[in-house]
Amino acid sequence: MKLFNLIKKIFKKQPAKTGNHLVDFYNRIDEDSRLTTKHGRIEFLTTVKYVEKYLKDGMRIMEIGAATGRYSHYFARKGFEVDAVELIEHNIELFKSKTLPGENVSIRQGNVIDLSEYPDDSYDVTLLLGPMYHLYTVDEQKKALSEAMRITKNGGFVFVAYCMVDPSVLTGIFKNNKVQQSIEDGLITTETFETYFPPHGVFKLYTRDEIFELTKKLNAKRLHFLATDGYALHMRETIDKMDKETYSLYLKYHLKTCEGQDLIGLSHHTLDVLRKE
Repeated sequence: MKLFNLIKKIFKKQPAKTGNHLVDFYNRIDEDSRLTTKHGRIEFLTTVKYVEKYLKDGMRIMEIGAATGRYSHYFARKGFEVDAVELIEHNIELFKSKTLPGENVSIRQGNVIDLSEYPDDSYDVTLLLGPMYHLYTVDEQKKALSEAMRITKNGGFVFVAYCMVDPSVLTGIFKNNKVQQSIEDGLITTETFETYFPPHGVFKLYTRDEIFELTKKLNAKRLHFLATDGYALHMRETIDKMDKETYSLYLKYHLKTCEGQDLIGLSHHTLDVLRKE
């Protein structure tokens, strides 16, 4: 039976390539399980903890770039009304397949930089937990943040996730021995170690300064800026082998230190928590 399951996995039909690198990437990877491993759950549990700091009964939630719905379904099953927008059709199909009967959640296909079908001041909480990874110009990034703010009520909360430069360079390039390939592909310069998004790339990486510059003119107050996975991706093999007691202790340590500015720079993912003023 194990061999049969392995063969099924190997020969599982994949969606045809579209020529769109972002779409092809999410058609290929198992995004749905990314946050379910022990090391991946660090990011999920940290994000949920900070969202729940501000959630109150009756609040409406919008998730922009909901992927396969890990967060949307979590909050809908807690009794909240959740609307979701997602660009990738493959992700939308998975999202719908995981919707339970009676679950108060909806999803539409849409683009983060144009949410014109949604009125101003509609949601108490807006989650932007993936789109900033894939917006490659400052204009697009500012438009996405502006749209998220527009549809959020005054006094409401916007949660924005980012991929960070330095941990991605350390693990994705140096640890994985992809230095020469990254140089040839135009992903990085060896003079300043800036990273770039070439035509065949997928991820936009940020520095803390870039994030703070993007949000400087928003009509919002920063409540938290934190590491959602901290050092977890650097030691994923160790974390995945932890017993229940050790894992619980590690999670406790991470949550205690995730706002420490001396550690945030090592985190692959960060979360910016903003309140609309």
